[in-house]
Amino acid sequence: MKKYDVTGIGNALVDIEFKVKDQFFADNGVEKGLMTLVDEDRQNALMKVINTEQAKKQCGGSAGNTVIAISQFGGNSYYSCKVANDELGHFYMNDMKDAGVSHNLSETNLVEGITGKCLVMVTEDAERTMNTYLGITETYSTADVNEAAIKDSKYLYIEGYLITSENGKQAMKHAKKIAEENGVKVAMTFSDPAMVKYFKEPMEEVVGASVDLLFANEEEAMLFTGKDNLPEAREELKKVAKHFVITQGKNGAMIYDGDTFIDIEPYATNAIDSNGAGDMFAGAFMYGITNGHSYASSGKLASMASSKIVSQFGPRLQWHEAKDILSKLNP
Repeated sequence: MKKYDVTGIGNALVDIEFKVKDQFFADNGVEKGLMTLVDEDRQNALMKVINTEQAKKQCGGSAGNTVIAISQFGGNSYYSCKVANDELGHFYMNDMKDAGVSHNLSETNLVEGITGKCLVMVTEDAERTMNTYLGITETYSTADVNEAAIKDSKYLYIEGYLITSENGKQAMKHAKKIAEENGVKVAMTFSDPAMVKYFKEPMEEVVGASVDLLFANEEEAMLFTGKDNLPEAREELKKVAKHFVITQGKNGAMIYDGDTFIDIEPYATNAIDSNGAGDMFAGAFMYGITNGHSYASSGKLASMASSKIVSQFGPRLQWHEAKDILSKLNP
């Protein structure tokens, strides 16, 4: 019996989320709709022009949000990450603990530096734009990968954002190798179209011959495969992923279960914030497949959960909301 359903690796970031008008981007030179890596000075300059009192602060990062979702639905998850010995680092560690996620952080192993932050700017059309200063997590490396946790998990979950640094890429490959050598399944998310567009070759290197489960949205799927339409892209993905999920926003999702394609219907919702929708979909789906649910049932759960996330501000459900969604899946 494995101790964890999923062990995740990724960039530990404190998400600082706030609402803006489109004019904010023009006034401050921000490219809308993308995740952009920035230095500390640039991020500090942006923070001076936002209303931090109304901003929502939570521990996050892509894989961080996903392992929290797994925990909220009742699964056992572990997160291997890196934060600094500063105020936000301690906030991150305590918030992750409160979310019920086991992790590699402790009062004695926090290092000197600056904990990474992600400014999440949400516009009235529900689109999220992110400016990220990685801080200490930019040094995440093979030394930070918890081999024992991976071996004691049903799945390893790899965040695509790690691909932006050579040490991050090596950590991804190292963790994947540990999993494969110990019969642990490997799941991976591309995380953002920019990761596929600008880091396609290193991403292909990490994916290697195959992964057990791949998460992508439509744009990422087409960018990675070099195809300009979804039917061709999904056929190409069969060559590198035994199973995969292609999220389609308001149109639901498409799942390849290794044999057939399953269309997952969307749930009607009033979208106000898309931040974390993909992370939630992955978390709910992985909870499902590691806890006895079929691919179709897990897809339904993930669709319900992500529709709930986009209808509210912030990337995380309340505990009672997760239980309510599960009750609807199993009335």
